[in-house]
Amino acid sequence: MNARLRWRKLLSGFMLSVTGVCAIVAVSVLFFILGYLVFHGGSSINWAFFTKLPTPVGETGGGMANAIVGTAKLLLLAVLVGVPIGFLGAIYLAEFSGNGMIAFVVRYSADLLNGVPSIVIGIFAYTLLVLPFKHFSTIAGGFALGLMMVPITLRSAEEFLRAVPKALREGAMALGASKTRMIATVVVPAAYRGIMTAVLLALARVAGETAPLLFTAFSNRFWSHGWNEPIASLPVMIFTYAIAPYEDWHRQAWAAGLVLLALILIVNIFARAILSRGAAVSR
Repeated sequence: MNARLRWRKLLSGFMLSVTGVCAIVAVSVLFFILGYLVFHGGSSINWAFFTKLPTPVGETGGGMANAIVGTAKLLLLAVLVGVPIGFLGAIYLAEFSGNGMIAFVVRYSADLLNGVPSIVIGIFAYTLLVLPFKHFSTIAGGFALGLMMVPITLRSAEEFLRAVPKALREGAMALGASKTRMIATVVVPAAYRGIMTAVLLALARVAGETAPLLFTAFSNRFWSHGWNEPIASLPVMIFTYAIAPYEDWHRQAWAAGLVLLALILIVNIFARAILSRGAAVSR
């Protein structure tokens, strides 16, 4: 019996050590990427990087102010396209559809759409909004990113809506509220932290996409006026600068990568903070 107990303790300690090492390796990859970006791009991050336009080929300096603003505009459009569709679809699945065939088809389709390569989404948006109008545009880029946000928002928001206790629904209905009023005044407010988290995670997911923007928004080395012109974005600028033969462009590509990764990390941390705070309040 003692030998068997020692063997179990030895095996448990070994597996604990292996899982710990794997966890450390997984976290180390993130810190290695962060450190690599800081080492190569940290020196190029200055006030000019955030406030000036790219310089002509052959000149050093300049910045990516147009790409930073362009990324913000594209993400704003993506939210306006993807969040309403995903949110309303989640309400339908959680509150009206039950577990019937229609609900199965919608969920399965959302999961399939979530797995579609981003370049295919870009080609679809290119065919729909670029070819007919014969020019790239901010609207086409925001539409492509918004399509990618739909399945993430829908499936995540549905889970948070389903997590609302059934007793809250029954209490509202017992007080005479209609189902629509119950959803709007009880279910959605109870799940709003989770829904915000779903939106932020979807936003972080599409913020670094490059392929759809190459087919839709393309790029622009100047300020883009309005929403119907090609527009610069950080992912596309990183791609363009990284494959160029100029050392200064390479440094700025590293700097833009660092800024983009920092943005995604901030959004993820913010989303996790909202979710954890909501869990603490519910407890």
